[in-house]
Amino acid sequence: MTATIYQNLCKTLAQRGGRYPGVDIPEFYALMEELFTPEEAEIYCAIPRGFNPPSTIADGIDKPVNEVADILESMANKGLCTTGKFKATAIYGAPLLVPGVFEYQFMRGTSTKKDKKLAKLIHQYKAAVDKIQGPPKVTFPTTRVIPVDRKIEAGNTIHTYDQVAAYIEKYEPLSVSTCFCRHEAKLIDIDDDCGKPNEVCMQFGMSAQFIIDRKMGRLINKDEALSILKLAEDAGLVHTSINRQEIDFLCNCCSCHCMILKTALDQPKPGLSMNSGFRPIWDFGLCTACETCIDNCPTEALTMSARDVPDIDLDRCIGCGVCASGCPENAITLETRAGIAIPPIDRKALRTAIKETGTQGI
Repeated sequence: MTATIYQNLCKTLAQRGGRYPGVDIPEFYALMEELFTPEEAEIYCAIPRGFNPPSTIADGIDKPVNEVADILESMANKGLCTTGKFKATAIYGAPLLVPGVFEYQFMRGTSTKKDKKLAKLIHQYKAAVDKIQGPPKVTFPTTRVIPVDRKIEAGNTIHTYDQVAAYIEKYEPLSVSTCFCRHEAKLIDIDDDCGKPNEVCMQFGMSAQFIIDRKMGRLINKDEALSILKLAEDAGLVHTSINRQEIDFLCNCCSCHCMILKTALDQPKPGLSMNSGFRPIWDFGLCTACETCIDNCPTEALTMSARDVPDIDLDRCIGCGVCASGCPENAITLETRAGIAIPPIDRKALRTAIKETGTQGI
């Protein structure tokens, strides 16, 4: 009976997709048995798409509503389901493994024995899936870069979806949590640390409330959010999120650990698989050829030319602005890049674009 439940969980996660869907291999079952009890696995499979009250979820299984509600609350605390409220009624959703369940395991930044075991099991599962499937083929970007907007050259149109500060101003509440990618690496090997700041991943609105309520992160005000944004930019991290005009999270990624950026770098042309819609330009009257921009570029899109000025490979440039924010001479700004589609307006539009192109998730 238990084996059947986990097999059903594998099928459910396979159908729901994402960067790491359910794959029927031994590493999947070792991980799922650590994450989910059999009762939790059964309830996860019974959660319809979207958000639903416990009564709807209980309809799909032979359990009383009160019992299902209690298990859902426990699952939410463990990051196995998401939750919010609709007209004072608790509603629950079933997140993908990625983005979703895997990230929630490490956002608290704790280093318990269970955390370390989960980190190893998750790493083993991802490695096994990567070996079977290879890098995901991105034909339509599922994620995007949000540029360092203070470095956009005057005269260029800056939409609200190009400005992290606009999302910070718009949403309440705001939360910050530990970068799960860098923390997962340190849980496996304490010396696997690139030195980038860790408490820099932000959530907005309903997503932030979930993170705050379940103690996966902490509430921050708008001034603190802007300070975290500046900290991330000064550290050379890349602002990334889902490829929609409306977002509910912001990751600040390094190229050595972070899944979003590493997935883009696995593509033949990273600059087309994920982009901000901007590109850097140089004021060569100010540029001293110090090569700081070349050293800082997270995608290795820059090289020094024979003319002693930087050359840019637009197939690799994602338009993050790390080169501009780190330039000691302020010789680099960002300008609009032609040929980059604007982000889909909402979740439905993105889902349609992904379906039409057959793109895999993050």
